Amino acid sequence: MILTEVAKAARKVLPLKKCGAVIVAAGSASRMGGIDKVMAPLGGEPMILRTVRAFQSCSAIKEIVIVTREDLILPITELCGGFDKVRAVVRGGASRQASVKLGLSAFTDKMELAAVHDGARPLISQAVIDRTVRAAHTYGGAAPVVPVKDTIKVYEGGFIASTPDRETLRAVQTPQVFDLDLLRGALEKADKDGAAVTDDCSAVERLGLKIRLVEGEERNLKVTTPMDLKIAEMLLEEEL
Repeated sequence: MILTEVAKAARKVLPLKKCGAVIVAAGSASRMGGIDKVMAPLGGEPMILRTVRAFQSCSAIKEIVIVTREDLILPITELCGGFDKVRAVVRGGASRQASVKLGLSAFTDKMELAAVHDGARPLISQAVIDRTVRAAHTYGGAAPVVPVKDTIKVYEGGFIASTPDRETLRAVQTPQVFDLDLLRGALEKADKDGAAVTDDCSAVERLGLKIRLVEGEERNLKVTTPMDLKIAEMLLEEEL
């Protein structure tokens, strides 16, 4: 009897929606001291290669589009030639949200979810990708987060304006995953309203929708400065 009920429950579970990944690597790397971060060596290979490989290896991801600067389209295309999920390497826009829109437009019409990831987060694990995609499958939108360690102060005119309760704060990471049509609509509305959003969650939040948060990983850091690059190298060495 119990086995019969389990079998019935299993039949009701819908297949995971098809998810494409947009990897955004179109920034100017202005804080990297002249280092081109997406091509910077990390563990003996370009950083972007490690980022793309994580999505290539994750079964929850069906397609990959890389958005980058025009001068990097050919080098990145050559680097990622062995990844069969990479559908396109396209030129980015004038802003992050413009780059994401260009990436989304390069998907096939089979994709139902979109995972947007920073190209400069090369230590993303398949586990974080998978659980964020699965949460978005259920809730329509999801993002990985980690607890905030420092006490955060609200800055105003050189003085502390307030101190939020640290227990209510989380640092958001990527990939941020959404229903594809929902994300497209949110980005279009942000453009129409002239709203500059710093991440994809912000665009969807403007619609009044709630986004499911899942457990991220501290090692999923964003390489923004030369110090971040050194930390990433140290984390890789710990794995050896």
